[in-house]
Amino acid sequence: MRLDEIEVFAPMPASFGATAASAGYVGGVTGIGGTLTTVNSASAGIISGAQLNSRPVTRPGEVLEEVPGLIVTQHSGEGKANQFFLRGFNLDHGTDIAIHVDGMPVNMRTHAHGQGYADLNFLIPELVGAVEFHKGPYFVRDGDFASAGSVRIDYLDKLDRNIALTTLGSFGFKRGLSAASVPLGAGNLLVAGEAQTYDGPWVVPDALRKLNGVARYSQGTATDGFAVSGMAYWAKWNATNQIPERAVAEGIIGRYGTLDPTDGGDTGRFSLSGRWSQSDAGGITRASAYVIRYQMNLWNNFTYFLNDPVDGDQFRQRDARVLGGGEISRVFQGDLFGLPMENEIGVQTRTDNIRVGLSNATARQYRSTVLDDHVLEASAALYYENRVRWTDWLRTSVGFRADGYYADVRSDTPANSGRARDSIVNPKLGAVFGPWRDTEIYLNYGGGFHSNDARGVTATVDPASPLFNISRSPFLVPSTGYEVGIRNRSIAGLETSLALFRLDFASENLFQGDTGSTEPSRPTRRFGIEWSNHYAVTPWLRLEGDLTITNARFSDRDPVGQRVPEAPTTIASAGVTFGEGQGWFGSLRFRYFGPRPLIEDNTVRSKPTALLNGRIGYAFDAGVSLALDVLNLTNAKADQITYYYESRLPGEASAVADRHFHPVEPTAVRLTLAGRF
Repeated sequence: MRLDEIEVFAPMPASFGATAASAGYVGGVTGIGGTLTTVNSASAGIISGAQLNSRPVTRPGEVLEEVPGLIVTQHSGEGKANQFFLRGFNLDHGTDIAIHVDGMPVNMRTHAHGQGYADLNFLIPELVGAVEFHKGPYFVRDGDFASAGSVRIDYLDKLDRNIALTTLGSFGFKRGLSAASVPLGAGNLLVAGEAQTYDGPWVVPDALRKLNGVARYSQGTATDGFAVSGMAYWAKWNATNQIPERAVAEGIIGRYGTLDPTDGGDTGRFSLSGRWSQSDAGGITRASAYVIRYQMNLWNNFTYFLNDPVDGDQFRQRDARVLGGGEISRVFQGDLFGLPMENEIGVQTRTDNIRVGLSNATARQYRSTVLDDHVLEASAALYYENRVRWTDWLRTSVGFRADGYYADVRSDTPANSGRARDSIVNPKLGAVFGPWRDTEIYLNYGGGFHSNDARGVTATVDPASPLFNISRSPFLVPSTGYEVGIRNRSIAGLETSLALFRLDFASENLFQGDTGSTEPSRPTRRFGIEWSNHYAVTPWLRLEGDLTITNARFSDRDPVGQRVPEAPTTIASAGVTFGEGQGWFGSLRFRYFGPRPLIEDNTVRSKPTALLNGRIGYAFDAGVSLALDVLNLTNAKADQITYYYESRLPGEASAVADRHFHPVEPTAVRLTLAGRF
């Protein structure tokens, strides 16, 4: 099962579940390219737009929690990129989960705030046609940042019905969306616009202001056609970052307070992209290209007065870049000794022209420059896969992926300037046995990697203290994954899958609380089990339940301990969705985010977080619907995220190691009025 593009005019396949518990549901269906089923894994799948939009969520990126085992949270203001957890990884803002929207990479390499920074706040969930997800480094199209998993999001080409909606909610939440598509020439023009404001429960309001737009012209189908798309996104906000527990316990601030009211940021993203496909008797050829202009400013103060007892520790991170790239692939059919065979070959490229800086600040006022660098980073990849159906119960895939990287760093600290090159070749192997009694067994093996910040690859001295030498980081860090799984569909409407996995990493990227960035660390090994269940009980009722348990350890020996900080052991979720066509619809979602070690010896741990969100609504026969979302139904006093590091409050004589947490928002309601025409 493989998602290549979006077909936009057919009804939703029943296999995805016909429930549509969303006031803004506009449809969406996947198109499958090729004739031979791609060798898959027990932990991969496709999510329809209807499923995605059935979730009551606090922020756009949370819709991706429909991916089993994925946690999407936030530790700062709502304009900042989400934080992700998957398969025992604290992925920070995207270090080892590769995210694509409409063929464009979302992860930013050599980013001011952390390697792989993936800001999904420009996502418009109502436009999503389908989402393809993979876990593990087993798939030839997935390269950088994809060791834990990858998510590919495709927008619709055409709306079955145009939509206009308005949402009003607690804590100053206001959102308006209008989307329409009309025939134009031989194709269709789709235009959508979104505006949003939100303050949140914080003592210093987030004051989020967001504008978002999409325009797309398309012709043809997923296998024979083209599309050209433009997207524009802008946002600014204040930020209540994580706060130390002792500040709340001592009454210095409340649970929703802040120690630096000037933290916050702004960002913008503008893109132009296109895709083209053509099929013939021998197979399918596809091509895509994109160019993105991106900028971001962040002001953060995580340690307060630790480094500067007078002016404070606030710093500004600046990122401005233009990136472009593309992909071209060919799937061609054949036979091997009379057996059905399919080959796929492709090339991917990407180039980032980056201006990245770090400076000290007080109340967003510049004080001094730490670094101001210009980085040119380019990469290219060649991938190939051969797929053969040997018998009715056995099919295999054998492939490889070769990646090459180049970086030219021009630093304001001359000793940190330089050029770097690196390359890596990874095998990708898979086998599927079955079906027997609607059951398939999967074996997968593959190598993967993540790139490190190019500045760390060429740097020789600490930019904040040039007299101190530092060790250079490797450019590309390899990973190796293994998985055995089973998927069963013997009960009508129920799909259940079980996967056992292992992932070895040569160097873990870990979050550093004092700088708000990620840095290379020790090698790691993870073992885990993942159980996923999706049950379409009736055409109007769907049940879901997922559980992931992971053992994450550093694989070398060190007296400080073997636990990987922030690595979750247990992630679980459950949900029920009901509704079909006119009448009542609704959804109830439970999410459990288990406790985690916060330091290597496991003596300090986070608390678990259990959240319940709900939706109830009614769809009238005139194309109008009304929905009420209740977020954090139980008003849980839980944490979105918890860290452990040293900080210093006003009046403290020295540094204090403490838990720093970002609280879950209290119970909030949001009412959405939508019209489809």
